Amino acid sequence: MGTEIHPTAVVDSKAELGADVKIGPYCVIYAGAKIGDGCWLQNHVTVEGPSEIGPKNKFYAYTSIGQQTQDLKYEAEPTYLKIGEGNTFREFCTVNRATSPNDYTIIGSHGNFLAYSHIGHDCIVGDHVIFSNNGTLGGHVIMGDHAILGGLTAVHQFCKIGAHVITGGCSKIVKDIPPFMMADGNPAKVRAHNAIGLQRRGFSDEAVASIKESFKILYRQNNTTTQALEKLEAIESRTAETQALIDFVKSSDRGIH
Repeated sequence: MGTEIHPTAVVDSKAELGADVKIGPYCVIYAGAKIGDGCWLQNHVTVEGPSEIGPKNKFYAYTSIGQQTQDLKYEAEPTYLKIGEGNTFREFCTVNRATSPNDYTIIGSHGNFLAYSHIGHDCIVGDHVIFSNNGTLGGHVIMGDHAILGGLTAVHQFCKIGAHVITGGCSKIVKDIPPFMMADGNPAKVRAHNAIGLQRRGFSDEAVASIKESFKILYRQNNTTTQALEKLEAIESRTAETQALIDFVKSSDRGIH
């Protein structure tokens, strides 16, 4: 089929396009942008560099990808964006490059980013994530695989969102959310373990039961975080999921919701 560039699109000669890339009307591709095989840009899409975009990503109208960080400390140093493969970015999504020299904003593969989603500078986003409309990450957020942001969820800078987390609409995230949990509210609170999501992802009954028990220890027994960790670590036959929760909580700098 070959690469197709609409006559109204502007593609810098120093941009790199893979095979079978489709660039629609009024798109602007800057120097330093590398766009992988089979990517599709609908119309009015802007891609700034240095950015490396993997194969088979879809960018709908008015997305802005790889613009410079909005961090006021930025002084035009070379910073980067790297995107995996098979993601969908719906209308008006924005993704910023990193702030400090030679640092990256990183997005994994097979994510679905709905309209007006924003990924700030220096974020690291895993695979198979879903951002509902207006899901927003401040700078330096880390988000695990298969996590889901509800519509209008706002995540404070430097927070960590664990794998398989789901947040309710309009949630305000100011602390870390451990993996496998459901969080909701303004500010958010962990309300339960993500039972339905875990079943859909094929977790075993044993794994789900261990996560449920871990949730109770962390959130329903009036334990301090230290006490909860001691009780979790005292489980001799703990599952990999319980260990993942222990490791996440121990590594939290902001504390957990």
